[in-house]
Amino acid sequence: MLSSDLAGWDADRAFRFYETLRGVLPRARYPATPTCAPDLDPIADRYDVFVFDAFGVLNVGETPIKGARERIDRLRSKGKSVFVMTNAASLTSSDSLEKFRKLGFDFTENEIVSSRSATLSAANTFDSLEGWVAIAAEHDDATDFGSLLPIGDEPEALDEAEGFLFLSASRWSEPKQLALEASLTRRKRPVVVGNPDAVAPREYGLSLEPGYYGHRIAQRCGIDVAFHGKPFPSIYDVLESRLPPGIPPFRVVMMGDTLHTDVLGAAARGWGSVLVASHGLFRGLGAETYITESGIVPDWIVPSI
Repeated sequence: MLSSDLAGWDADRAFRFYETLRGVLPRARYPATPTCAPDLDPIADRYDVFVFDAFGVLNVGETPIKGARERIDRLRSKGKSVFVMTNAASLTSSDSLEKFRKLGFDFTENEIVSSRSATLSAANTFDSLEGWVAIAAEHDDATDFGSLLPIGDEPEALDEAEGFLFLSASRWSEPKQLALEASLTRRKRPVVVGNPDAVAPREYGLSLEPGYYGHRIAQRCGIDVAFHGKPFPSIYDVLESRLPPGIPPFRVVMMGDTLHTDVLGAAARGWGSVLVASHGLFRGLGAETYITESGIVPDWIVPSI
């Protein structure tokens, strides 16, 4: 059941929210028009590296999308390199590996690049995370980042924190967000968001994600929030460090269900892009209308991979 925080949220509202962020998102160049295809078969020989978003492409919530595993197997049989690039920051590398195995995929740990990985790679840019608070899922103690503190509900606990690492919104709410915004207004401190998504498709609809709350903090509290994950550069740095040598960007293609994260981020990196329209943010809608309005144009549109 959707929480009251999600009242009125649908794909159109998510699109409108992302459009308000264009000034802080990377810039990119796009093709004049996308090419429509029934699946990835017409695309397979054009690229050497296939990078898949998870939600809306490989799975919806905890349910794998029919045919996704078989597509991965066919690409591998053609000698293609395959990766997952996900903005899900609530799982460690080993937990992510186990999650995809339970969904029926056989990715290696090296083939899964998460926004958590990108956040970890950037954590050494801070002198210390001592005194920082982790906003994380119930199972996540964030020990891979060091000895962070769990977030408390009392205003005093928020005011005493030296910084905030936002990894998951699974236990977050509007009252908690308002308390955090009030604390950061009283005293500005660093905020790092490990999942820039505003929403994510679930079996029941959309869930609000850390990106939504992080951008609100930036706008309302005047803080230069650091985002790690699509479409921001650090996650692409991590993935490209794992590519076979000599692969040019135009031989890499990203499959995703969103324009402002998957398509924009890929284009900003010089990769090709495929918008998967039937399972994620734009399922049941005409994605072409949103492409025209935003000017964010994928190279390809497919209903499913």
